[in-house]
Amino acid sequence: MTATKKVAKEFYQSLGRLFYAVAMADFSVHTKEMDRLKHVVREQWLDHDDFQDEHGTDAAFQIEYMFEWLLEYEKDAAECFEAFSKYYMDNEALFSERTKYLLLATARAIASAFAGSNKSELIMLGRLELLLKIPSKF
Repeated sequence: MTATKKVAKEFYQSLGRLFYAVAMADFSVHTKEMDRLKHVVREQWLDHDDFQDEHGTDAAFQIEYMFEWLLEYEKDAAECFEAFSKYYMDNEALFSERTKYLLLATARAIASAFAGSNKSELIMLGRLELLLKIPSKF
């Protein structure tokens, strides 16, 4: 695997961790949250860049793969958010303003997919806004 493909794969896997953390913030992932994630990946993230994984598939699908893996193994939302935070801090140069806004918009879409955003999800979104240094009025 080339270095570029490895970076792209790790980048999108980190997003999968974040989006899982948002969906799992209330200790359950609803089918509507999964459906919203898949919709946003296909409508927004596939066009984000031209990176492919080692199988020739758009690297953005790593978001879904990671999300589903975390769900299958019932990983902790807080740990996943912390893993994303560490990745972000270590690789902040990979996150353009456009990427940050798309990331936050995706997280908000997932949080509101089932019965609106609850308190746990709102707290997670607030933490994300602080991490990304994006004004909460976005």
